[in-house]
Amino acid sequence: MNTDKKLFEVEHLNLLYGETKALKDINITIGEKEIVALIGPSGCGKSTFLRTLNRMNDLIENCRIEGQVKYHHENIYHKDIDIYKLRKNVGMVFQKPNPFPMSIYDNIAYGPRCQGIKKREELDRIVEDSLKKAALYEEVMDRIHDSALALSGGQQQRLCIARALAMKPDVILMDEPTSALDPIATLKIEELILELKKEYTIVIVTHNMQQAARISDKTAFFYLGELIEYNETEKIFTNPSKQQTEDYVTGKFS
Repeated sequence: MNTDKKLFEVEHLNLLYGETKALKDINITIGEKEIVALIGPSGCGKSTFLRTLNRMNDLIENCRIEGQVKYHHENIYHKDIDIYKLRKNVGMVFQKPNPFPMSIYDNIAYGPRCQGIKKREELDRIVEDSLKKAALYEEVMDRIHDSALALSGGQQQRLCIARALAMKPDVILMDEPTSALDPIATLKIEELILELKKEYTIVIVTHNMQQAARISDKTAFFYLGELIEYNETEKIFTNPSKQQTEDYVTGKFS
């Protein structure tokens, strides 16, 4: 874990849908090559916060942001920020696997092609490298030109991770990436996340507190749009500073 280099610095972040404040004065720092888990009950702001890190909330009507989200010391909400470049660098994997209705190969080559990469040899290398990083290559190498929709749920989710990796990000945001998967597929994704930490920063929303305890370096507990506590994962689960955190992690409320 590298805590010296700050990748994200979130300062006094408020997010409003019309007049409703969904996030309230969030202050958080995320370092390079850390896994940060966001926990808390449904509707508490975890996924909303996750989407502020690559401006996915821009797609929601009547959504506005106050405060700053700095990525590599630049405020990503500044009017001159290139949103497409931001989303290339800060990739996203969603709760439900969402492969495109095309081949495994074309799913991964899609982003690089949009970036102007046309040479077959280069695309081949990116596809193979991304599949290997997503621990999927050995399973699909013989059917790489078959439909991605024929893959199992767990394989589809790893394909979506490979698709994000093909864009050469330095951050991967994951919104409950295992909630639709069985325990074996979940374990594979968790092992993959731990492996990816060597090269990437990962921010993951999870309802599964055992998962947060297993894989994350730091944990942020959200409740009713507020960041109640943010600390080393071990401290959050064994010696939290706030009573609300203790009540949540010990199952006294959900």
